[in-house]
Amino acid sequence: MVLRQIDSDRSLLRSELRNQSDTTCRCALVISNKVSKRAVRRNRLRRLLHSHLRKRLEQRSDLAGKWLLLSLRPEAAEAEPAQLLEECDSLLKIAGLER
Repeated sequence: MVLRQIDSDRSLLRSELRNQSDTTCRCALVISNKVSKRAVRRNRLRRLLHSHLRKRLEQRSDLAGKWLLLSLRPEAAEAEPAQLLEECDSLLKIAGLER
């Protein structure tokens, strides 16, 4: 799993979203076909990590204006959900995003 963090660039957003104020960070997950050929498995991983990130970062107004990109590596398909969430937490901690 890889975590990247950048400052927001409003010019990349759709026009209707450009004028909205940032109240928290934006998160994106990348789960390629190399992780799993089955869309069902990729979507389960995406839902698991998205809900985990939402719980962790939803109330963090100090992260407003940040964009996070979380990319899963192919070996993530065999990992247990608890192991993935633990790795996600450790990446957030290393990046200084978790209290």
